[in-house]
Amino acid sequence: MSSSERPFHLCASSQCGCHLTRRDILRLGALSTAAALAPLLSLRDAYAQSFKGDDQPVRIGYLPITDATTLLVAHQRKLYEAEGLRTEQPRLFRSWAQLVEAFIAGQVNVIHMLSPATLWMRYGTKFPTKVVAWNHMSGSALTVLTDINSVTDLGGKVVAIPFWYSIHNIVLQRLLRENQLEVVSRPRSTALKSNEVNLIVLPPAEMVSALANKSIAGYIVADPFNAAAETLGVGKVLRFTGDVWKNHACCVLTVAEQDVQERPEWVQRVTNAAVKAQLWIRNNEADTAKLLARDAPGKYTPHNLPVLNKVLSTEDFRHYETSGIIRNRDWRQRRIDFQPYPFPSYTEELVQALRLTHVEGNADFLRELDPAFAARDLVDDRFVRKAIEAVGGLQAFGVEGGWTRSEVLG
Repeated sequence: MSSSERPFHLCASSQCGCHLTRRDILRLGALSTAAALAPLLSLRDAYAQSFKGDDQPVRIGYLPITDATTLLVAHQRKLYEAEGLRTEQPRLFRSWAQLVEAFIAGQVNVIHMLSPATLWMRYGTKFPTKVVAWNHMSGSALTVLTDINSVTDLGGKVVAIPFWYSIHNIVLQRLLRENQLEVVSRPRSTALKSNEVNLIVLPPAEMVSALANKSIAGYIVADPFNAAAETLGVGKVLRFTGDVWKNHACCVLTVAEQDVQERPEWVQRVTNAAVKAQLWIRNNEADTAKLLARDAPGKYTPHNLPVLNKVLSTEDFRHYETSGIIRNRDWRQRRIDFQPYPFPSYTEELVQALRLTHVEGNADFLRELDPAFAARDLVDDRFVRKAIEAVGGLQAFGVEGGWTRSEVLG
């Protein structure tokens, strides 16, 4: 097997079939070219012709991380069927590259996607994707070796991120800048200055083993991989991303613009199910963990129940406040939270933050992208507003202040 085809495990289980290769990363970058997109768009047209109107089934694509919780809960609890929709068994993908390709090709039509990656998809690859709701908030952390006690201790070391276009990369680089550390992207064996931090892209589950053998000093990623390192005793949480950017979105509910235009009622029903799932999750933490666990009937993820409980339990999260890991206790956070409304201020701040963030590949589209335009053009909040109002309004999700907010970065 060549180095470009050597698989990396994306999940905690080697049996899940969830692998990422270096070629996958190259494929993802190539999607910004018309030649790479053309065959995928041809497949999409073929899928579109197979169904009429709202008759198409909900075909969920996901990675086995807690970011997918909303979609999986809606499926297991038959919330799509309650909206009059047909569903297929959710498809677990082995990489972000394959999930994006399957989505563009129409093989799946409802996905959770990294919020910065949706900007890249719409304006970098030119694929007309739409964000119709948030999938969850927070749910990620910077996890480090047990002898590292501050961000400044990362100077001269290697830290892993899951993808360049991720909230993880944005938050990490903000923390590094605030601590006068310089971001570099070099081969892992390169010698570093004491003020340099070498960022590498690494699949989440490989992060845990890499931390354990000390080939990296830390990583920033979605749960449950932070909770897994804690449970195994190989690392500790240094900062939660939600303690740096208050109530930030991570993954968002993403559909194709074609469905928004041609099947608005179908999109409304999909969004209704997602909103109802999030409301149920907020009030049923333990049951949600059981639903996602590897021993559950749905077998949605390869993760064990104790690790998932640690992520979803509000009570477990309280000890981070008393220990001082949480800096902004007045924000009244959860480790992972669920609120579906896509505040425009977040998308605007996201564009601004990406301009300050080092990413690999061609990011020219960011220079000319107007933040206010992106918030209107990428996001369509008509469906989620209606769905939220139907379940009691934003107050049902603990949100006060209506449909606008100001972004708070600590």
